[in-house]
Amino acid sequence: MNPLVLLLLSFFVLIALRVNIGFALIIASVLVMVLEGLPLTSVVNQMYSGIDSFTLLAVPFFMFLGRILNAGSITLRLLKVADSTVGHVRGGLGHVNVFVSMVFASLSGSAAADTASVGSILIPAMKKAGYDPAFAVALTAASSTLGVIIPPSIILIVYGAFGNVSIGALFLGGIVPGVLIGLFMMGYTYVLALKHGYPANPFPGFRALASAVKRGAAPLLIPVLVLGGIVGGFVTPTEGSIIAVVWALFLTLVLYRDVPLAKMPRMLADGAVDFAVPLFTVAGAAIFGWMIAYLGAAQIVVDFITGVTRNPYGIMLLLIGFLLLVGTVLNPISATLIFLPIIQALGNLAGFNPVHLGVLSTIVLSVGLITPPYGICLLIAAQIGEVRLGRAMLAVLPICGLTVFVACLSLWFPQIILGLPMWFTPQFFR
Repeated sequence: MNPLVLLLLSFFVLIALRVNIGFALIIASVLVMVLEGLPLTSVVNQMYSGIDSFTLLAVPFFMFLGRILNAGSITLRLLKVADSTVGHVRGGLGHVNVFVSMVFASLSGSAAADTASVGSILIPAMKKAGYDPAFAVALTAASSTLGVIIPPSIILIVYGAFGNVSIGALFLGGIVPGVLIGLFMMGYTYVLALKHGYPANPFPGFRALASAVKRGAAPLLIPVLVLGGIVGGFVTPTEGSIIAVVWALFLTLVLYRDVPLAKMPRMLADGAVDFAVPLFTVAGAAIFGWMIAYLGAAQIVVDFITGVTRNPYGIMLLLIGFLLLVGTVLNPISATLIFLPIIQALGNLAGFNPVHLGVLSTIVLSVGLITPPYGICLLIAAQIGEVRLGRAMLAVLPICGLTVFVACLSLWFPQIILGLPMWFTPQFFR
C-alpha cells in the first residue's frame, strides 16, 4: 500500500475507533515510519520541535483568560451591554446572543468557552421567551465560532506561528469577515423573528445604555490592549496575552472583587489541564505533518488539483471544499497543523497572499466546530439546551451556509480580509 494512503487511512480508522486524536496522529506516523525504515528518534525530535515555540505560550494565557471572564461578573456585564445595545430589535435575545459572542471573541479567542458561558445564560432565556429550542442552540453554537475568527484567535496564533505569517496581520485580517458573519447571523435572526413572531426587549433608554457601557468599558479594553500592542509592535502575541490576563485579574480580584483569591490555584490548575490536551495534539500533529511533507503529499495534491483546474479561484474553491470536509472530523488546530503544507502549497499555486490564505482557511475550518461528528460547540450547546443533535444540526445548517458565503465573498473580494492589514501593517505587503 502507498505509505501516504496508509498514513491517512490508519489515522482516520483510529479516529473512527475514538482513539484520542494526539495518540492517533502519533500511532499512524510511527506505523508508517517503521514500514519505511525511518529512525524512530525522529518522532521525539519532531514532536519537540513542534511545541518549541515561544508564540505558542500565548495559547494557555488566552485559555486562562476565558476562565477568568467566566468566573466573575465580566460575562454578565458584557451581556448587559449587548442587551442594552441590540436587545430592543425584533428577535432581541438572538441579537444579544450574536453581539455578546462577537465581543467575547475579542476577549478570549475561545469558541468552546463562549458556547459554555453565554449558552448557559442565553439558551434557557431564549427558550423561556418562546424561541425554538433548536434555533437557540444553533445560534449560540454558530455565533461562538466567531471566537476562531475575530482576534485574538488561538487558531490564527497557531497558523501564524507554524506558517511563518505575521500574527498581527492575521488578527487584523480576521476583524472584518468576523464582524460580517456576525451581522449576517443577526440578519438571519431578524428574518426568523418576523416569521415566527419572536419578541423584542423594550429599549432601556439612553441613560441605561450609557450605564451598561460604562460598567462594561474596563473589560472591553482587553482587545484594545492586545491588538493595539501587537499591531503597534510594542508586544509579541505572548506578551499581549499576559497583559490581557493581568488586566482581567486586576478587574476580577481588585476592582470588582467577585472572585475570591482562594479560587485562583484551582483555576490555574484547570487552565494547565485545558492546555495540556491541545499541546499534546500539537506535538502529535508536528510528527504527522512532517510525515505528510516527507511523503510529498503537498506536491501530490498540487498535481491532482492542476489536473482538474489551473484557475486560481477554482483551486481555492477546491481547497475550501477540502477544508470543510476535514473540519467535520478534526478540530481547527489539528487540521491547520496537519494540512498546513497542503494549504500553503495550494495558496502559492493560486497566487494568494499568505495573510488572505490564513484567514480564509480559518473561516472555513471554523464551520467544523458546529458540524458533527466533531462539532464540539454544537454538542455543548445541544447539551445545555436539551435538544437532540439531529434537530440542532438541521437548525444550524443555514447559519453554516452564511459562514461559507462570507468565505466565498472574501475569496472574490480580498480587501474584506486584506484591507485592514494593508492599512496598518503595509510592511508585510511590499
